[in-house]
Amino acid sequence: MRAFVAEKTEDGVTRGLREDFELDGEGDVVVDVEYSSVNYKDGLATIAKGQVARISPLVPGIDLAGVTADGRAVLAHGYDLGVSHHGGYAEQARVPSQWLVPLPEGLSARQAMALGTAGYTAARCVIALEAAGLKPGDGPVLVTGASGGVGSTAVDILAARGYEVVASSGKDPDWLRSLGAAEVISREEAAGDASRPMEKSRWAGAVDCVGGATLAGVVRSLQYGAAVTACGNTGGIKLDTTVLPFILRGVSLLGVDSVQTPIEARRETWARLATDLRPPHLDDTITREIALDELETALDAVLKGELQGRTIVKVG
Repeated sequence: MRAFVAEKTEDGVTRGLREDFELDGEGDVVVDVEYSSVNYKDGLATIAKGQVARISPLVPGIDLAGVTADGRAVLAHGYDLGVSHHGGYAEQARVPSQWLVPLPEGLSARQAMALGTAGYTAARCVIALEAAGLKPGDGPVLVTGASGGVGSTAVDILAARGYEVVASSGKDPDWLRSLGAAEVISREEAAGDASRPMEKSRWAGAVDCVGGATLAGVVRSLQYGAAVTACGNTGGIKLDTTVLPFILRGVSLLGVDSVQTPIEARRETWARLATDLRPPHLDDTITREIALDELETALDAVLKGELQGRTIVKVG
């Protein structure tokens, strides 16, 4: 079958499209893949210093949507897909049945991958913030890394639910406003002044897709009792902050994982992504649709931070 494959060599990693790749690996269900998507983690899985790939050769692609042999429309992402288990960048995938999510009514395979791991993560962030008490009218909600897949979907979902969304990005502000952002600020403004243990109380809640100095700045600027969800580390894995915001303002730092979520919670989240958490501009977040033979360029671009919105891969 046709598959985009990354394989370790003595000199690093070779990657590219193969026309005769043999389907192997564990999994009791074979899925004819229709769509996948491009994620930062996919880019890391194809470079020598990425520290993501656990097998070689590897078919990357941490999410996929398609049809099983018995005609069920399904999607899958997370767990070991595209990391230590062949993923979505191939015409077929062999997947354990316990990883599969029925494609929700009202979502096509294409739309499911327009959401993909990124949209799912954004939804989990919104669910976590609302479980922590966030309500529309509480004040501005910040989304960092807002031009990326997770960030742009979070902006779309939050604005549709009535929140005043402030987006932090170094890219096109007009596009973010079209998704519902009330204001767009710079990355530097979101990160704030690192020399101060606390800053002006500003955010009623936040979705942080960046980590590092940006997340530290968000923590310093949260309102009393507010929470921030942490779901990305493109800005670094270190968090240089103090305990003062947690003690003096009672703020919360909520970790959001999209890889090992129990399958029932995963299926429930996808059902909500097709209903009350469905982004109203879902189709508009698809900024690019590519084929398997265009993946190499897209993976380089995502690692350089050059992609905006969602890039989906038409596989089948």
